[in-house]
Amino acid sequence: MKLKLTILLFMTIVLNIFAQSPEKMSYQAIIRSQDNSLVINSNISLKIIVHQGTVTGTNVYQETHSVTTNSNGLVSLEIGTGRIIIGNFSTIAWEKGPYFIETQVDVTGGSNYNIIGASQLLSVPYSLHAKTAERLVGANPYKAAIVPFTSSRSITSTDINNIIECTTSGTLTLTSGFGAMAVGDVVNLEAHNGAVLTIQAASGVTINYTANGSATFTSTAGNVRFGLLRKSGLNAYIISGQ
Repeated sequence: MKLKLTILLFMTIVLNIFAQSPEKMSYQAIIRSQDNSLVINSNISLKIIVHQGTVTGTNVYQETHSVTTNSNGLVSLEIGTGRIIIGNFSTIAWEKGPYFIETQVDVTGGSNYNIIGASQLLSVPYSLHAKTAERLVGANPYKAAIVPFTSSRSITSTDINNIIECTTSGTLTLTSGFGAMAVGDVVNLEAHNGAVLTIQAASGVTINYTANGSATFTSTAGNVRFGLLRKSGLNAYIISGQ
């Protein structure tokens, strides 16, 4: 039997603030046969697949549900609570979209699924974005993390939009092709209590329009020297506060 699917509601989000249950996305759909008649009061099986990038992109999550259509052909379920086949719904990186939802159905309640359709999740709900941000920077997604800096090293993704707290003199190297940092992203710089923080551009990288340039933040005992590093272009940075 060829089927048609009408998605009615797809964006209701339920988050348990005590993290005792996973995030859930409410999903409702109407199942119709090819002649447009409703598939009513039937036990059916649904497979939900989340694709990243394109409608046929990477399968990042997959689960199945056994549900019953009502007298209007409607099925209701919560994505994130089914029998998991692939992935973890609570750890999907929603900021790395777009994402597409593919739905497959077996109207006999078995596992002989037919593809019903796929649709793009055009707007990832705020609460899921907030949960992702919480995983990255802590309970408050708008609060910068303090990153201890006690020895020389290269810049890393954990430095972005956070605070480098230099308490022992060292050099932070800006490596060529550091793609984790987007244009406009910043790193706050602090040299504490006599420590000297040096920012050094590697080969092919510019600081304040100077190739292989450097910037130095020298603190005095009992004081802090502040600075700001901002990415201004490919392998180019602006540093203020020297």
